[in-house]
Amino acid sequence: MTHLRTGEAARIWTRQLITLAAAVFFINFGQGLFNGAGTNFYVQTLGLSGAQVLWLAGIREIPGLLLIFIAAVFMHLPLTWGSAASVVLMAVGYGLYAAVNSYLALIAVALIGSLGFHYWMPLSGALAMGLIRKEHSGRVMGALAAVRALASIVGVGAIALTASLWQSLALRSYYILGGALTCVAAILILRLPKESGVVRNGQRRLLLRRRYWLYYVLTFFEGSRVQVFHAFGTLVLVDSYGLAVWQISLLLLVSGGVNLLLSPMLGRLLDDVGERLTLTVSYVALALCFVGYATIHSAWMLGLLLVCINLLTTLSMGLSTYVNRISPSEELTPTLSAGVSINHVTSVGMSLVAGSLLAIIGYEGLCWGAAAVILASVPFALAIRTEAVETLQPQPVAAK
Repeated sequence: MTHLRTGEAARIWTRQLITLAAAVFFINFGQGLFNGAGTNFYVQTLGLSGAQVLWLAGIREIPGLLLIFIAAVFMHLPLTWGSAASVVLMAVGYGLYAAVNSYLALIAVALIGSLGFHYWMPLSGALAMGLIRKEHSGRVMGALAAVRALASIVGVGAIALTASLWQSLALRSYYILGGALTCVAAILILRLPKESGVVRNGQRRLLLRRRYWLYYVLTFFEGSRVQVFHAFGTLVLVDSYGLAVWQISLLLLVSGGVNLLLSPMLGRLLDDVGERLTLTVSYVALALCFVGYATIHSAWMLGLLLVCINLLTTLSMGLSTYVNRISPSEELTPTLSAGVSINHVTSVGMSLVAGSLLAIIGYEGLCWGAAAVILASVPFALAIRTEAVETLQPQPVAAK
């Protein structure tokens, strides 16, 4: 049995998929630096208020809202070229954080980096799933989630080790290093064959179809809860409980370690059990975690809940694997791009609303609202069915 599993893994993990995994590592290494330093950079270096941080989170998501139109313009490019261009744009935008001294300048560079990041989001999944068979979608997406977690551990760990030695100026240097690492990822992506992810029938530029309505609804709900918590999850610990940058980095390090160990298992669950049961259970567990965040007032208990929430939100990859299982290959990328835009209808609006309501209802009220949204999505998760569509699936491109 071990031999068979080893042989199966060797067939799945081609040279191209390993190259993509390396690119994902460097991108998320940079993201680990950004996330580890971000909240403290906003609050301690730039002196932003909690409301300003939440408003920034909403404004930063605007490129995601427009992604369906941006993708239509660049859909004619080879998938690898579009992916590399998005990663370079991400690197430039995030690297420019180091030069920011005002809120308006922060918004400008955040939009540049966000444009690249949001264009990369659907392309990364399409690249990965264009190199594998549909029945391996969950395993590979879970493994890539583990790669992201490992990269975040390295990035956040670097901050945890150095933050106590450097002054606030060092927070800016993390953005420069993160931008450089992200550029390395773009070079690796260009090493993938230009034909990666290409299908015989070609790809549509815009695609909204009735058959994907469940995906649209679930990704709509996904945006409201994940984005708001991503913005204020650590903000609460910094602003309300006074955690230092090294403490936030240590917490994110633990979270990354948990994701590294358990993400592959979650990916296998998606393949073996299916998206219907896996997503339903994860949504119920997430709702309970948000209730805990609203009712518990211990910094370290909140930290533990943050780790649990970060793990459960990795199962959002189940939405991508669901689409991959039910869609013809030529519809995958435009459908995922449309999903990102739909997701950001709520993520933009909810971040701006949360920023306005934070002073009125507190973070506890926001958590109760997030829990309600999660529970509202459970009936739709229970409606998931993955009846296979008989189409030609592109095979991994042979190494040159």
